[in-house]
Amino acid sequence: MRSCCYIFLFISFGLILTTAKSQTSSNPSSDKPNILLILVDDLSWSAITPYGNQYQDMPHLTRLVSEGMRFTDAYVTPQCTPTRASLLTGQHTARNEMWHVIPGYGYPYAKMREPTFRRNLPRGTYTLGKALQDQGYTTALLGKWHLTANDDGHYLYLYDQGKAYYGFDYVNPRQNPENYANSGDKGVQFLTDEAIQFMESSVEDQQPFFVYLSHHSIHTKVYAPDSLVAQYKSQGWPLEKRQIEKVSFPSNAVYLAALKHLDNSVGQLLYAIEQLSIEENTVVIFLSDNGGDDSQFENYPLRYGKGSAYEGGIRVPLIVKYPKLIKRGTASNEPVHVVDIYPTLLDLARGKAKEDHPLDGLSLRPLLTQQGNLNRDALYWYMPLYDAQWGATPSAVIREGSYKLIHFFGDHIDLENGGAYITEAKTVLYNLEKDISETTDLSGEMPERVSEMKDKLLHWIDKMGAELPTLNPDYNPDSALVSKPGGRFKL
Repeated sequence: MRSCCYIFLFISFGLILTTAKSQTSSNPSSDKPNILLILVDDLSWSAITPYGNQYQDMPHLTRLVSEGMRFTDAYVTPQCTPTRASLLTGQHTARNEMWHVIPGYGYPYAKMREPTFRRNLPRGTYTLGKALQDQGYTTALLGKWHLTANDDGHYLYLYDQGKAYYGFDYVNPRQNPENYANSGDKGVQFLTDEAIQFMESSVEDQQPFFVYLSHHSIHTKVYAPDSLVAQYKSQGWPLEKRQIEKVSFPSNAVYLAALKHLDNSVGQLLYAIEQLSIEENTVVIFLSDNGGDDSQFENYPLRYGKGSAYEGGIRVPLIVKYPKLIKRGTASNEPVHVVDIYPTLLDLARGKAKEDHPLDGLSLRPLLTQQGNLNRDALYWYMPLYDAQWGATPSAVIREGSYKLIHFFGDHIDLENGGAYITEAKTVLYNLEKDISETTDLSGEMPERVSEMKDKLLHWIDKMGAELPTLNPDYNPDSALVSKPGGRFKL
């Protein structure tokens, strides 16, 4: 009888060891979290339910917020390339010189001459991907690239032959990206499936993973599955064009269907992470690359949208889930910037920054753990370019506490006055705590604050080693806002 007990105990102990081994294999490195970074293209701050969209249900993003931390004052740059460059370098545009959408365009006859911009992210850059590879991660970039215009990749795609130069072990196969990114559902389901397969293979190989899932949606032209479009159309939404004159129609059926499709994608990803038994040790980040195209969706209460130095162009949703560190259903009102993502993930992976690759951001760990503040005196932006379609002229921004100053170096476009081109510099000041819509310019009432913040901003630009816009000797008022391909760039 006693020998039977010994046999039973041995078998039971063996089962326990087997179970423990199985659990360990699904959590390859307990001190290095898996990372899923979801970047959506042109998603406005108020376009998703947790940030104010009252027109549809988004259960999966709502769940992500309930299980993680929602940032109310998260910032990026106003356009695609600059944000992606800052994300992967941890550096401001004033340092990495990638403040312009590539391959590039310019306004050769505008009042101000733009500084030269960098057209390609240098191969030798110590990217976030490389930093995580050095910490033992297997890395994937799935979807939009938009950081080179050379043989390594282009707007839609990082080519397979270029992936190693930028710190990625895998990029999704070249399946006519021009087709899937500009038709059907803009590749949302394809890229979601790719992300799940990569996570599964990484767990099987017992390696921590970094998946940079860079969606093409919800960039114009917007596409969504027909079944979802029909659903919103049946509710009375116009098919495509936003009916701005009607408060009840801030968007359209295609756009809302595309948002719903993205929410469904998030649901699939969260479910896959659960099934892999890695939820506790996986960081999930949801972010947009810039504000929304306000011809598609109302950015209210933020002013303007994509391309603008105002809040509608640079304030975006940011949600972070990491059960091992973040208390469920928390929020942070502290201003954070896209340059903070790199040092945060490197910190969580227990890595260190490289001395010859300075990082401009800060680790968000104190906010994620609710054990402190960042103790940062200000946030900065440098955008010395023209893009008339968004009302952008060379400018720079500083946010200090609740005050935000925008300095237009030599001219500006008055979008509220028919897009009038005004050939005068302008500096405006807003108190975002009291005026999130930036309706009241305080510069006339607070000249000392304006002077101090402007000086601080210009000192920061100089410290970064960036060029300032200068008067254009070829200025022609009749052609000032006529753009031409190319622009003043360096390779």
